This record gives sequence, C-alpha cells and structure tokens, in this order.
Amino acid sequence: MNYSESKVMEAFELYTILAKDGYAGAEALAIYVADDSIRGLVDGFAHKVDCVIVIAGEKIFLIPETKLSPFHVNNEYLKKTYLKSGSTNADIYLLYFTTIILFGGFYDSYQTLEPTRDFLQIDEWARMVDDRIGMLKELDLEKLKEREREFSYNWIQIIDKWEDMNDIKESAKRQSGNTISRLSFMDTAKRFLIDQELISEIGNNEVILTEKAKTIVQRFFMEVEYNKGILEFIYQWEEEKHALNK
Repeated sequence: MNYSESKVMEAFELYTILAKDGYAGAEALAIYVADDSIRGLVDGFAHKVDCVIVIAGEKIFLIPETKLSPFHVNNEYLKKTYLKSGSTNADIYLLYFTTIILFGGFYDSYQTLEPTRDFLQIDEWARMVDDRIGMLKELDLEKLKEREREFSYNWIQIIDKWEDMNDIKESAKRQSGNTISRLSFMDTAKRFLIDQELISEIGNNEVILTEKAKTIVQRFFMEVEYNKGILEFIYQWEEEKHALNK
C-alpha cells in the first residue's frame, strides 16, 4: 500500500510518542482508531521492534511482545530501579511470579475471562503467593528440575528466595546480605506494577487492576502461545479442585 508523506509523518509522530512514553492519550487514540493508514503504519513500526499496540480505556500503549524488543524491561533495570543492592536473578524470578499470582487472584486462578473481584489486599496477595509456593514445594525435586528445563523458569530459586524471607517482621534477620521481609518484597512488587500502570492503589492496603492490565491479561496471559503452559503448571491443583467439585 502506498502512503502519502503526510500520513507517514503523522504515524511516525504518534509512534515516537509511544516509544518515548510507552503510551499516548485520547487524542492519539482517536487518530489511531479513525485512520486505517495511520493505524497500519503505527502497527508496522511497532512490529519492527517486537511490540504490539494495545488499546485500554482512553489510552493507547506500546507493549513489548518478546524479550528481544528494545522496550522490554531488562533485568539490570529491575535490579537498579526496584530491587535492593546485591539482588540476584532469583529476586527477578520472584517478582515475575508474584505478578502472575496477582493477576490470578483477580481472574479466579485464570479460570475466568473477566475479573471476578474489584480489589485485592496486599496481605491476601502475599498469602496467595505463599500458597502457590507451598504447592510447588510439594513436588518432587527432580520433577521441579524437569519443569525448570521445560519452562526455562527457575522454580527452585523462587521457592528458596521466598523461604529465605521473614514473613512477619519488617526487620528480617539478614542471611548472606540478601534477606528481606516478604511484606517488604510485596511492597516492591506493588511499586513496580504501579509504575507499569498495571495496578492502582485505592487505600486500605488495597489495589485494583487498570484497564491496561485487563487488556494485557486477556490478550496475552490467557494465550498458551505467550504463557507457554506456565499458568497451567502453577494452577494445576486449582484445575483438579474444580474437577472434584463438579
């Protein structure tokens, strides 16, 4: 398809806003939705950097689709911005794990296409993480290692990192310079998700999902192409419980 120079420039201006800020507002959204030419160009620009365009509420977002995207949040950025000095990849694995569990808490362990609750308390979120890790601990060590190779996900490090944390006191005893409290870690995860505009605080130690989060969960998290069976593995016991209750 041939595009006029003005269309190309208008599309590129919209893309540069998305590339700089990660999102654009209602005015940009209206242009993107109304003009097929601009939408096709912006989608094409995004595809070239392994991203997709997502509409959520009155905003439009540029979302990395793969780890190859230059817009993907890399490990070093996470360590420097959110995690304490001396953090390792295990802290990052746990950060991602807590994110999956948070979304699962809103979507009834991913059994539903729409959220089944309006808000989630941080303490309850921490208990959900503890429950899932408790179930992972019940698996045979060799089976866990097998699943690590299958998913390229470090389940054992996630378990060990969580177990090393003090679950009650904020002034946890330091072990090898790395131990913090579980609640402190959950606060770090909360701050990361707020900065990514995936959750919002509403007071009383409660958070809600943003429209951006709901769109991403429905479009990506529910698809095996993207979650690669990780959700099924984490929530396999939930599926068995649902089957027994039928």
